[in-house]
Amino acid sequence: MKLFLLTFLFLFSFKAYSECTVQAPIDGAIGPASMDILERSLSKAKNNNCKSLLLLVNTPGGSLASTRKIVEEILAAPIPVMCFVYPKGGHAGSAGAIILQACHVSGATRATNIGAATPIIATGQEMPKDLRNKMINDTTSWLEGLARLRGRDIQFAKDIVTDAKAVSSTEALEIGAIDLLAEDVPSFLDQAKGKEVLIGESEKQAVEIGPVVIFEKDLRHKILSLVANPEWSYLIFMGSLGLLYFEITHPGTIAPGVIGGVGLVISLISMQQMNVEWGGLALIVLGLVFFILEAFVPSFGILGVGGVISFFIGSVFLYDPEKTGGYSLPMDVILPTTILLSLLVFGVAYLAYSTRKIKTLGGDEDWTNEEAVVSKLKNPQEGQVHIKGEIWGFESEVPVELEQKVIVVKRQGLKLKVKPKS
Repeated sequence: MKLFLLTFLFLFSFKAYSECTVQAPIDGAIGPASMDILERSLSKAKNNNCKSLLLLVNTPGGSLASTRKIVEEILAAPIPVMCFVYPKGGHAGSAGAIILQACHVSGATRATNIGAATPIIATGQEMPKDLRNKMINDTTSWLEGLARLRGRDIQFAKDIVTDAKAVSSTEALEIGAIDLLAEDVPSFLDQAKGKEVLIGESEKQAVEIGPVVIFEKDLRHKILSLVANPEWSYLIFMGSLGLLYFEITHPGTIAPGVIGGVGLVISLISMQQMNVEWGGLALIVLGLVFFILEAFVPSFGILGVGGVISFFIGSVFLYDPEKTGGYSLPMDVILPTTILLSLLVFGVAYLAYSTRKIKTLGGDEDWTNEEAVVSKLKNPQEGQVHIKGEIWGFESEVPVELEQKVIVVKRQGLKLKVKPKS
């Protein structure tokens, strides 16, 4: 009986856990960081065997390229993706409104608004007429297809692009631009539960809601958010190329090359030209190269500092626990490793630099008046002396004794002329 009860409780708890819902934020400017959150939250849902994903949307818009990739990811998702404009006072503007049209279930809380998705240049400059018409027509047809796929108001999907139309959440519900209006997240999930949606090309599936598993923003996301703004990405990329060009034309300046190298990799990640994990590996390799060079190149610590920064950021980017079955590099591992490598590199660099202060004995004048000790005698006026850690042959005009201290008069070839120390 006890075995049966334990088996029942295990199966019940597993079933309850398997019906969980992952909740993730899509806020701030839409860009690579937003795409990263969506991919990782879908992976989290897969790893936890969750049946649905909830995106809390609050964004003024962002990159159209990133928006297209996000929409593609939602349309290909194996589970229902729900979008809820939240909290009150928030909005799904521009790219956010487009993402809302792609979601299997869309909704908003009161005192929010949706729309204004007319394409513009990120710098605010006026777009050439032909290019503007092309982008508007392309985006309009795209949104029309999304609205038709999800059974939402097609005219609204057109108007938010052609006329930059924006409506309140209440009006959006009335015209069929969204599916649900709710006061808070639990209310939205209650209304979405059981709603039949289209998964992929033809599979109909009822939305399953379970205990909410929160996707927390981590340091990786914060770094991506900092550099992923389209304008920042462009400036970092061009600035890095400029610094690398300066290093090539002025070899030995070091700092421009270090900053340019790290900046180039980060800009490629932020522009989605390089996968985040591969970018992390590239930064780690770049950091190790800087560490090695620090021991051989007199950079006054610039290479070492660049290596530390590159290695740390690369380690943060290297593993995503949602994509690697829960494996990640925790800060408890990253920080001690970075600190240990830093101490090792700077220690070696310090030793290398300190040797530069040791006076080398090169010319004849450097040996004059130096003190030596007789270590071996061939005869009373000839033999070997120990001087400055080296063994030299000597000649003396007067006899000397073993272990006697002598003074170098001058050097002649590989022999020293000495006299007894008075």
